[in-house]
Amino acid sequence: MSEPVSISTGIAQRYATAIFDLAKEGKELKAVEADVAALDTALADSSDLVDLINSPVHTRDEQAAVIAAVAKKMKLTPMVANALGLMAQKRRLFVLPQLLDAMRALIAEDKGEVTAEVTAAKAMTKAQQDKLAKALKASIGKDVNINLAVDEKLIGGLVVKVGSRMIDTSVKAKLDALQNSMKEVG
Repeated sequence: MSEPVSISTGIAQRYATAIFDLAKEGKELKAVEADVAALDTALADSSDLVDLINSPVHTRDEQAAVIAAVAKKMKLTPMVANALGLMAQKRRLFVLPQLLDAMRALIAEDKGEVTAEVTAAKAMTKAQQDKLAKALKASIGKDVNINLAVDEKLIGGLVVKVGSRMIDTSVKAKLDALQNSMKEVG
């Protein structure tokens, strides 16, 4: 892991732990979970917000003012809004995506859930996702949330990552394995 990435992850983890602990103590975990989802959607939908958190051109005060306005417009909990304001004042908004990932992980762990990163060759229906979640729950022993991505290069099948485990049933992987075995023969 490169040093800047590990530093960013460390910063994000500290903020996430603080927010999580305060939310749990104040019995606001459900509201904070909704804030995390809303911020995740906002980052995915707004390139301006992504530019704001990553750009060194904006001053601390400009970032703090914009983040305060965004938090008010999104009706974020005061705890999350204050944390974002502090991050803006400390020039730490660039870790917001990692913060959201860390918050999701802490909340899922608290609920006894685990997230499976699933890459499929084509979009899966809700019924297919539910069936996969049930199969993974039987294997892992915890409730499973599925984070689905589509990659048509897989041709068919799935790539499932749960924690440090990866299951690759894609046609592409099977063709690659076949190609490697044929190289060994000839």
